[in-house]
Amino acid sequence: MGKVYYISKNVGFGLLVLAGIALVTIIALSIAYDKEKAKNQGSGGDEGADGTGTPSPTTTPLTPEQPWDRYRLPGSLAPVFYDVTLWPRLTPDANGLYVFTGNSTVVFRCVKETDLIIIHSRQLNLTTFGGHHARLRGRGRAPAPSIQRSWFVAKTEYLVLQLSSSLAGGATYELYTEFRGELADDLEGFYRSEYSEDGVTKVVATSQMQATYARKTFPCFDEPAMKAVFNVILIHSRDTVALSNGMEIDSADAVIEGALVRVTTFEPTKRMSTYLLAFIVSYFVSIQSNHNNLLIRIWARKKAIDDRQGDYALNVTGPILQFFERYYNAAYPLSKSDQVALPDFDAGAMENWGLVTYRETALLYDPILSSTGNKERVITVISHELAHMWFGNLVTLRWWNDLWLNEGFASYVEYLGVDHGEPGWNMGDRFILYEVQKVFAVDALASSHPLSCREEEVNTPAEISEMFSTISYSKGAAVIKMLSEFLTEPVFARGLSSYLNTFAFNNTVYTDLWDHLQQAVENTPGMNIPDTVHNIMNRWTLQMGFPVVTLDTRTGTLTQQHFLLDPESVVDRASQFNYTWFVPIKWVKTGVEQQQHWLLHKSDTNVLMKATAAEWVVLNTNMSGYFRVNYDPSNWNRLLRVLSTNHKAISVINRAQIIDDAFNLARAKIIRSSTLALRTTKYLSNEREYTPWEAAIRNLDYYILMFDRTEVYGALQAYLKKQIQPLFEHFKNITDNWSKIPPGHTDQYNQINAIGLACNVGVEGCMDLIKRWYRQWMENPAHNPIAPNLKSTVYCRAIAFGGVEEWEFAWRMFKYSTLASEASRLREAMACTKIPWLLNRYLEYTLDPTKIRKQDATSTIQSVALNVVGMPLAWNFVRARWSYIFQQYGTGSFSISSLVTGVAKRLSTEFELQELKKFKEDNVHVGFGSATLALEQAIEKTRANIKWVAENKALVLQWLTDEST
Repeated sequence: MGKVYYISKNVGFGLLVLAGIALVTIIALSIAYDKEKAKNQGSGGDEGADGTGTPSPTTTPLTPEQPWDRYRLPGSLAPVFYDVTLWPRLTPDANGLYVFTGNSTVVFRCVKETDLIIIHSRQLNLTTFGGHHARLRGRGRAPAPSIQRSWFVAKTEYLVLQLSSSLAGGATYELYTEFRGELADDLEGFYRSEYSEDGVTKVVATSQMQATYARKTFPCFDEPAMKAVFNVILIHSRDTVALSNGMEIDSADAVIEGALVRVTTFEPTKRMSTYLLAFIVSYFVSIQSNHNNLLIRIWARKKAIDDRQGDYALNVTGPILQFFERYYNAAYPLSKSDQVALPDFDAGAMENWGLVTYRETALLYDPILSSTGNKERVITVISHELAHMWFGNLVTLRWWNDLWLNEGFASYVEYLGVDHGEPGWNMGDRFILYEVQKVFAVDALASSHPLSCREEEVNTPAEISEMFSTISYSKGAAVIKMLSEFLTEPVFARGLSSYLNTFAFNNTVYTDLWDHLQQAVENTPGMNIPDTVHNIMNRWTLQMGFPVVTLDTRTGTLTQQHFLLDPESVVDRASQFNYTWFVPIKWVKTGVEQQQHWLLHKSDTNVLMKATAAEWVVLNTNMSGYFRVNYDPSNWNRLLRVLSTNHKAISVINRAQIIDDAFNLARAKIIRSSTLALRTTKYLSNEREYTPWEAAIRNLDYYILMFDRTEVYGALQAYLKKQIQPLFEHFKNITDNWSKIPPGHTDQYNQINAIGLACNVGVEGCMDLIKRWYRQWMENPAHNPIAPNLKSTVYCRAIAFGGVEEWEFAWRMFKYSTLASEASRLREAMACTKIPWLLNRYLEYTLDPTKIRKQDATSTIQSVALNVVGMPLAWNFVRARWSYIFQQYGTGSFSISSLVTGVAKRLSTEFELQELKKFKEDNVHVGFGSATLALEQAIEKTRANIKWVAENKALVLQWLTDEST
């Protein structure tokens, strides 16, 4: 560890020493690179094995038996610390390229004797030393063997060094590399983001290392278990600011290659994984606070900070950090918390330890112009990322197969953090909508997968990216919430605290958490669960899917079965538990909470659940468990009667559950008729709460997607008009003719539903209202009369029912917008136009990053696909340009799978299914990367859609016709 303290101690020698070291390093690097470049040109410019122009002195053919052909590191070496120096250039070189140069020393320990050094490196041009791509030295008394050969392996993204003899077990060595890479705009590794301020284009050098992009920045052991300490130096122009995970401890000016630059040194990081590293060089400014002696800073574009868009994030960060310190019973382990809003960022946010990065829409909130939804998104994402500071960063899962626990846990406790920061919002309702009901739709497919899989099932970067899925995030959150519910939150929190404090700065597997939760159970007097935490949770994590629990209230008999949206689909994945779960059932009888019941087998009987004609039963109180519920026909009828006569007797969440379960049980043919599902919506004319309405709209949206190109759509519109009109009038009244904001947080969401659906189905006065607001804005662009909460709805509908003039106005406002959330609203709204040539032009814009940022390209195509006119245009666009789209976004992007899901959402005919299959066949040579599973699921969903439409079209048409007259 001596080298860890070397830099920090040498700060005391003064700025000149530091500048001199940097000068020598960079000059040597630049000279070496120029020599290497000349060498390449002299030999005809052949590319190395990694395809980047890097020379390979020796090439070795790939054979499956060699350790460098495997995607996992051998484990014979373990990094201790890195010294990393990077110099990003924020202006292009003579060839028009933005580049960065740097050097890295990794000090590692030999765990097991080996004559190979295998380290990750991708798309880096490495300087050679004596014909090899690195220098190796021993530390202490251990001499280093010489390097005999070095080469790159493109497939597994390795730099391989063959040594003359073996490294000694237990000895420590250091490996030094110098490199040059492109500061590209690909949103991966060390990359370039651009924005315009006061008419001047400004460049940001920033980073995204998760999951496998640190190797694109410097040679490293790029696996989460390979934790180390990182000593970082950034060289940058004097008018920029440099940030990294640690606090800046020194900054000195130096002349390097004739340029006056600044050299910024950061404190050593804590022991952490490479995917949590972050580097930023920018023109950003910050606001800051000191919360309990912790420095908190929000960084963004100057105009965004001047417009106070960072104030809300600054105000909530300290209290949320403090909440998690209490919740985890562990102090925040770093000296500062920086949060940065980036103009270009592929993910929503990234939990880099001490330097969290965000899309601008996820961090910036304008108190005047932003909506309630924008505010909720900001605090929710902040809470999620800060939850990771402990769970994920302090204690890290060993390999990506357990990603679900990392992301699922953060996706659960983010709601606890928001509840602390905004206690009046009642976020528990949103958890059911945003997490549980959302993931049910994916986990009900035969092509779903378990939360946890074996390490050997996740190897390639594409397979790792596929783990960042709705299953990992939302199902993970749902089963962890269920676990917390049946253990009780205090017991859960005690086990969690024990886990975090035991494994701090180290790695674990998911069963380590079960061990500590089990200890908490055993140390809690009177705590009683039917089996161990391990055995209960194995049912939920090691097998895919979830159960539907059916109650027969005539006998009290409970049964469970694997819920599949298409009951005729074939599940290829075997289950050691025969698709039986240990199901904790909280339940209510005629409004009275009952004692929890555990369903441990395929069926059992609880006589207390028998009900008379005057009684009704609701299982899964407030949806505390991850399962669907079905009842005997008599209980269904009693529930429908309660909804129609006294719906408030059933909780808000359970009203939403009844609707969502009924629609999906009907699609799965567990309930034989779709009319029962439709009957659950009849009471909605009396419903004023957001959660049941949102659940209904989401399910009815499936009917719209399936029928908006058929004769059923007219009857569906007429029925929806009848149901939504009272809600529309309700909000018109309580807002004094739309001039006030509804008082409740969820009321504000439901007002959006009321206006959006009312305009879609032709409620009188709705469209005139929207057209008037939009026209007033067009006539006076400096003054937007539309309430922030209603902007997305108004923009979309006004453009949909307008013409070219309305679209072009939105485009101008989009280009000039300085608020990211406003730009996002306009970008989505422009996809609502019904004019085909405008939609086709808009799709072409997604290929031009000067018009649509790369981070927004795939979501813009999805927005077009949601438009009934735009769907075939977007589908044709993706098919025609898949090779380009995949090259740009498909190798590891989180968004590419969402694109495939989005464009295929409406497909429901045999012809469209054949087109989808042909798309798969035609692009086998291109590949689908992290969208591979999404494509299989799209095919499965399309088959299910075809069957459902064929079986239900006539029945649904008749029911809607009868009910809308």
